[in-house]
Amino acid sequence: MGNPPILNRKSVTTVIHTFEPISNKNSRVLILGTMPSVQSRMAEFYYSHPRNRFWVVLAKCLKQQLPQSVNDKVRLLQDNNIALWDVLATCEIIGSDDSTIRKPVCNDIASFVKGRPITKVLCNGKKAYGLCLQLNLSTPIVCLPSTSPANAAWGLEQLIVAWKKELITA
Repeated sequence: MGNPPILNRKSVTTVIHTFEPISNKNSRVLILGTMPSVQSRMAEFYYSHPRNRFWVVLAKCLKQQLPQSVNDKVRLLQDNNIALWDVLATCEIIGSDDSTIRKPVCNDIASFVKGRPITKVLCNGKKAYGLCLQLNLSTPIVCLPSTSPANAAWGLEQLIVAWKKELITA
């Protein structure tokens, strides 16, 4: 008898977004992802996968040092009047793969934006953008290339150029 086959199946998981949006009274840009990755959910903070390029792209666009701690990341956002959240409050998903999202339930982004000086919503990837379009926001929505390591088609420098254009004009 040989060794039993190794099963490498990922199962569908119902995920509930558990951490709060980051913003302050001066937030002019809202960046939206879809749902935190498995590693971000474990760390209970946005973009915690070590290969996700979100924090590197943001720091380079804003000409700031790369934030290391959660407090440094929050400070980077708040010092630059950027709010950060995710479109989804809950969904079914396999691992961290946005293409497997089923039964999405969106956060109340419209109420979040209302009363804040947010002039633009930047979506981190096509899935976040598609979900955000369904919300009928009055604020302009821009689709940016995903900073996920799964988006290998976009190199770091290309991401920085695309993101910087939108961050600087906000």
